Order: sequence, then structure tokens, then C-alpha cells
Amino acid sequence: MTGSSPKIKVLDGSSLNASIVTSSWHSDVCEALITGAKRALTQAGCKKVLVHKVSGSFEIPLASQKLLDAGSDLVVAVGLILKGDTPHFDYVCQGVTSGIMQVSLTRNKPIGFGILMCESLNQAYERSGLSEGEENKGFEAAVAALNLAIEYKNL
Repeated sequence: MTGSSPKIKVLDGSSLNASIVTSSWHSDVCEALITGAKRALTQAGCKKVLVHKVSGSFEIPLASQKLLDAGSDLVVAVGLILKGDTPHFDYVCQGVTSGIMQVSLTRNKPIGFGILMCESLNQAYERSGLSEGEENKGFEAAVAALNLAIEYKNL
């Protein structure tokens, strides 16, 4: 870990419809990220939280777009892209990052970015709460999306 994340207060999200999108690869890590995201959404009072699984991380931007178009006020995108021996990792990371940003900007709705891009499973375990420590990037991504949705809802 390169530093501690800022402490952001979870605001009241009781009027929001939220969705979580995750990939099917590395289910233990993804389930931990989903748990973290659900915890933040529950703390904010979100009454409607849907979880959607797609094949891989590359499919997350399109699934996010579909969910936002169907009425979700925010999406929390979680998953793991694990580095292998080929440049595939770089292309998938870039595509997912660009895709999520494009969808968020064109739909004018927040997408919490909880996609882990790790060189090892140990790194993924540390960032998903599966090893010692309190860090869970699913929780952090949900808090970021919630705060953006609430703070700018009426603009």
C-alpha cells in the first residue's frame, strides 16, 4: 500500500438506487469487494442494491452503462485484473479504465472504480480485505460513488 486513503463521511443515500457490477473471475476476491461495497451502501441507507455478474472485467463498462440507463443512480464496479506473462493485462486495464470513465461522463452518473489491477493475488487479498488490515477497495469505491451522487444530485 502506498498510503492511507482519505476518510470520507458516508452520506445519506436512502433515496438512491445502486448497482454493483463484478466480474466472474477470482470469485473470492470479487465477493470480498462486493461485501465491502454492500457495507458502504447499507451504511448510507440505500434500500435498493442490485448485484450483477459479468464474464470478465472487460464487460464491466457496458454492464454499467446498461444499469445506469435502466435507472440506477450509481454503479460500483469491482473486479480483479491479474497480471500474467503477456501484454493482455495492459490492454484490459486500459480498456476497462477508459470504458468506465466514458460511461460515467456520457451518462452523467458516478461509477465507483473498485477494479483491482494487481501483479499478484497477495496484492489483491490486501486490497479486498482478505488479508490482515481494514482496506477494502469495494467499500472505498462505493463511498466515492455515493458521495458524488449525493453531493451533485440536484445540479
